[in-house]
Amino acid sequence: MRRGATSRHGADALRIGGLSRFSSVDWPGRLVATVFLQGCPWDCRYCHNPELIDPRAPGRMPWSEVGGFLAGRVGMLDGVVFSGGEPTMQRGLPDALDRVRGLGFGAGLHTGGAYPGLLEPLLPRLDGIGLDIKALPDDYETVTGRGPSGAAALRSLDLVLDEQRRRASTARPLDVEVRTTVHPDLIDPGRLRALADLLAERGVRRWALQRFRAAGTRCGPARGAPPSLEGLPRARFSELIVR
Repeated sequence: MRRGATSRHGADALRIGGLSRFSSVDWPGRLVATVFLQGCPWDCRYCHNPELIDPRAPGRMPWSEVGGFLAGRVGMLDGVVFSGGEPTMQRGLPDALDRVRGLGFGAGLHTGGAYPGLLEPLLPRLDGIGLDIKALPDDYETVTGRGPSGAAALRSLDLVLDEQRRRASTARPLDVEVRTTVHPDLIDPGRLRALADLLAERGVRRWALQRFRAAGTRCGPARGAPPSLEGLPRARFSELIVR
């Protein structure tokens, strides 16, 4: 048995809120399974997984069930994505990533970057990362409802981009997609353009804009009209994707 595998920091201690057995959208270009981990420090108004916010809620399935499923899908899936909630909250995540990679899967992560200190040691274990950058740093509280949080997200962004640059010419580059949900009541065209400039200056290559959809959220339909995406500096990114 792997040392530490049954400890409170091992994969068996993960509180798992759900499992999507097949997804073609959680890691663009790859067929993956997605493991949803319980708990998030933020309370974003447009969250599509509000049941995963409570960090005290128990998991719905054990890691043994997830691991058994994955063992039967070797050669059929390209990777495994850990999402949430905020998956970096859980100390069993490093062991889970090691186990996934040990089976031959690519290891992916979706994160809001709330905990750069916990994210940093995970980066060498990752093959792909989807990082949510929700707003300009000073506007984060409006989105997350949890006080100043933009500095942590920006620090996480810099860590991710540094790792991407470090591995760019290696046999194992890091696949990075930065994502922003465009909620009409939370970001206007001017702020969206300013955010685009900030991301480009930091070195973001692939930026995905996700149009707000009310289905599954607690906030209901937006009051305002969707902001225009015209005028964004598309040439400053290798890819600017609108979903």
